[in-house]
Amino acid sequence: MATWADLERDAPELAAEGRRLFYARGDGEALLATVRGDEPPRVHPINVGIVDGHVYAFLLRSPKRADLSHDGRFALHAHQDPAAPDEFLVRGRARLVTDERERATAAAGWPFTVNETYLLFELLIESVLLGRRAADEWPPRYTAWRPALVEQGYDPTLPEPDHDRARRRRT
Repeated sequence: MATWADLERDAPELAAEGRRLFYARGDGEALLATVRGDEPPRVHPINVGIVDGHVYAFLLRSPKRADLSHDGRFALHAHQDPAAPDEFLVRGRARLVTDERERATAAAGWPFTVNETYLLFELLIESVLLGRRAADEWPPRYTAWRPALVEQGYDPTLPEPDHDRARRRRT
């Protein structure tokens, strides 16, 4: 698993586009997909924050918080603008943050006031996928990043022509 700082170091253009798309409406906003055991996936709107090279989410007691606490697997997708429908997807595992200094740092710039009823999760990165296209263009041009691929010499700045090729390259 990697942090946002790892993404910024290895693929700065992908990280910049991801930040732009998460913060397109002002506050960090995304759709969080979670799973738990053999239950169907759930999708939840959430606020996210990129703070000091980490992606965080403060969560109240809810199914999404329970899912992340029990299983940890997630997919995080930026909201799409129909006029400029670029896509940004992060997949990985959540880590419950228990360090009070880390929590205070994340809370300091949060778009709403958090208290002790919120748990803080860091969303650690297994893979990133950026799809770029104009409103009338199809298919998107995909660029993928995974920490393991970078270690194997993969160049994350080269565009992926389609989902199948990106999927083959990531395995």
